[in-house]
Amino acid sequence: MPGNDDVATPRATARSGEGSAFVLSRGIVILFAVACGTAVANVYFAQPLLVTMGHDLGMSPALVGSVVTLTHVGYGLGLFFLVPLGDVADRRRLVVAQLLLLVLALAAVATAHTAAILLAGMAGMGLLAVVTQTLMAFAASLAPPDRRGRVVGLVTSGVVVGILLARTASGLMADLAGWRSVYLASAALTALLALVLHRVLPRHEAVEPASLRYGQLLRSTVTLFAGERLLRLRALLGLLIFAAFSTLWSSIALPLSEPPLSLSHTAIGALGLVGAAGALAATMAGRLNDRGLSQRTTGIALALLVASWLPLAFTRSSLWALVVGVILLDLAVQAVHVTNQTLIHALHPDAGSRLIGGYMVFYSIGSAGGAIAATSLYTASGWGAVCALGASISCLAFTLWALARRSTPGPTGPRPG
Repeated sequence: MPGNDDVATPRATARSGEGSAFVLSRGIVILFAVACGTAVANVYFAQPLLVTMGHDLGMSPALVGSVVTLTHVGYGLGLFFLVPLGDVADRRRLVVAQLLLLVLALAAVATAHTAAILLAGMAGMGLLAVVTQTLMAFAASLAPPDRRGRVVGLVTSGVVVGILLARTASGLMADLAGWRSVYLASAALTALLALVLHRVLPRHEAVEPASLRYGQLLRSTVTLFAGERLLRLRALLGLLIFAAFSTLWSSIALPLSEPPLSLSHTAIGALGLVGAAGALAATMAGRLNDRGLSQRTTGIALALLVASWLPLAFTRSSLWALVVGVILLDLAVQAVHVTNQTLIHALHPDAGSRLIGGYMVFYSIGSAGGAIAATSLYTASGWGAVCALGASISCLAFTLWALARRSTPGPTGPRPG
């Protein structure tokens, strides 16, 4: 149905492996989720550790702030330049190669003794952590169309748990063994996952002709955006929801570590566990999308995102208000995120890596922009200004969705969602 973003009709059939009878069992999907969560956690380990890392390496506050920014910049570059390779290469080999290179970047961060080496390692780590999206596209391509939403939802729940546990684990390990232990442990786990995935995952032949050159591959990503209104809309929504997400999570350690709260690394990191509702939302959103309810899911989730900033504004006076706000925000963001990915992958399953990678570029831009704006605004005007920024971004996302829905021609039959 033209123009209806609830009905994304596949234009090609994704290939599963080498035409073999590979079955995407629940155990394999969980392995995808664990691998995705482990890889993406590396992007978020530093958030509770910034002050400690800065003191250890003699970095100025401005330079410390660039740690998060550079990681997201590297992630954004990887999304555009590395993830599309999944459409022209054996994804199993590509995944294993990226994981092994990620081990080297993690080792560089863990052993860094100058700010320059740390920042270079962080940028490289962000660049290679996009293996998360290669895995996501791989899982989506192996899933039957009628279960794709559930598979994407379950794998995304692994990403959510990885993000949440990243803050908790890094805060706890930093208190017990120093911040470097976080990256050493991650390097060891990543190496183990590379071995397991190499043995378990099927080969996955390229879905594009082998003669397709790298430059043509990148240009085709841009062409897909130019030709698909749904992709552009969902990418903009992705940018806005993750700008709101990053506005909270890149700056929340600042008011929590200052008087009157003065929480430890462990306590601040443990806050991430509160957002476990986001993992539940990811799974539920996938199921709802398989039932044709993506519009309704998006609208309700964006309304909750706007509402979440009211309790968050009372963080300094009530940790319970913070808990409520975090639950609402994480639930809303992950529900929209899963819906976005499921809808856009169905547009062109044969270009799944390019679609997911291109969409996630906007995620990276939103995350980096939210981090820069929130930390700068907190320094200048305090926590209330940060919450006002997050609420404004969330309102903009809801308005964009409402306007797009109103301008979308209705289908001839009953409207899903």
